[in-house]
Parts: sequence; structure tokens; C-alpha cells
Amino acid sequence: MDEPPPVGWSSRIPVLLGDDNPLILSALSEVFGRDPRFTLAGSAATAETFLAQAANGAADLGVVSWTLPVLGAQKLIDLLRDTPDAPRVVVYGDAGPDVARKAMAAGAAGFAARSAPVEVLVDTCLAVARGQMVFPFLDVRRLHQDPINLLSRRERILLELLAGGRTNRELARKLDISENTVKFHLSNLFEKLAVKNRAQAIAFYYGSAAGKEIT
Repeated sequence: MDEPPPVGWSSRIPVLLGDDNPLILSALSEVFGRDPRFTLAGSAATAETFLAQAANGAADLGVVSWTLPVLGAQKLIDLLRDTPDAPRVVVYGDAGPDVARKAMAAGAAGFAARSAPVEVLVDTCLAVARGQMVFPFLDVRRLHQDPINLLSRRERILLELLAGGRTNRELARKLDISENTVKFHLSNLFEKLAVKNRAQAIAFYYGSAAGKEIT
């Protein structure tokens, strides 16, 4: 039997779903669509479609696969920071600490293992809707072991462009800033990565998890 919304809740929680597998997306749509505590605000098979739907502010909660194409959940969450009234995001993915740790570092509000019963995902969503953070036990000290987690969104973009072989002039044109400003940002970037020059920064990028994901 379906449970009623918790006491004190005046309305259902609007949920936006994101998964490129049509069977999983259909199953999740049925789960959240039938549960009286939620209402289905939409679904998306790509991160770009998810962003477009999130921009209308109709969803309070986003439930996305960690591997949602084309951007992946990590970049999707980063972009949602610039979206007014963006939904809080619950990520589901492979069991184990690595994906959960990366999801937390990216700014997700909760994580559920893909292999867990669907009730775990639903309970995680309810807790996140109440304002809680829900993750399996993690050693939070490891969140800061990868210096890339310390970079701002602009610095990550700068590093990705740098790794693509862009010159300072091309970086300035791409980011719509002056070359002097590029040099300033590069100096800060090198300091955070503990490297001395662009060659070392590029080598660091391709040796990191972020670089390996695109190679």
C-alpha cells in the first residue's frame, strides 16, 4: 500500500529523473509517479536535457545516474550551481566508496548504490528533500587528496582547455577575458595543483581521474 506524504508536508516533492537507459528511466518514472509523496516533474536521457528541464525551476529534487551522458553527473552538478532554483541532486551509481566520494565532492546531496533495493533510493530522496545529506560511510579526508577537487568551476574549465593545447591568447578568447587575467588564473591554478608550469599542469590533468575519464 502506498504511504501518504509525511505529516507537515503540504505537497508532493517534484522529482526530475536522468538516465540514458530507457528501461531504468521507465522503471524510476513508475516508482516516483506512483508514490504519493512525489510527483514526476520530468525525465531526461542526457545531462543537457536535464539542465534544460531544471532551468524552469519545476523540480525540487534531481535523481540522476552517475554516468548520465554526455557530461556525466559530476559536470552536471557543477553546472547546476549556476542555475537558479536548481534541484538538489541524488546520484545513483556503482557500489563502493569511489563514486560516492566523487559525488559528494561534486556537490551532490545524496548517493544510493545502483545495486541497492529501490526503497533505499526512495528513502535517500525523502531524506534529501528534508534537507539532509545522505551518503554511505566515507573518509572525508580523502575528498581533498585530489587537488582538482579544490578548483573552482572556471579553474577546471581553464585546466581542460589548457590540456587541449590552447595558447594564452586562445584561452583569453575562449573565456572572454584578457591575456593578463589568463596569466593570473594560471598562476593560481599552478599553485593549487602544486606544479610550476603549464606542461606539469597538463601532465597532472591527464594523470588525474578527470583526465582519464576523457581519454
